[in-house]
Amino acid sequence: QVQLVESGGGLVQPGGSLRLSCAASGSIFSIYAMGWYRQAPGKQRELVATITSGGSRNYADSVKGRFTISRDNAKNTVYLQMNSLKPEDTAVYYCKADILTTVQQRMPGYYWGRGTQVTVST
Repeated sequence: QVQLVESGGGLVQPGGSLRLSCAASGSIFSIYAMGWYRQAPGKQRELVATITSGGSRNYADSVKGRFTISRDNAKNTVYLQMNSLKPEDTAVYYCKADILTTVQQRMPGYYWGRGTQVTVST
């Protein structure tokens, strides 16, 4: 019943910026960590950034200093502000969330969005 929906992807020139959003909805008791991953054609899906429920952030070295992950717990939404974009950032970006759907769950489960395309090109 949990749904993660990404938005904000598109075509941008090198050096430009985009902000991705991911809203979680459905049967949610609580959300723990949330994060962004990306996958280019023929490549393995890789971690971009994560943020815990307490606001602790981690970034891949390739995006550190350029991307900022944030979240609004009241809205069950995580964001990814992407600045100084490079062609190598081109990929489908996926939202991930660790979610407890009921109080009966001992541990949260991982949920994924369907992805949003980010293309950085002239």
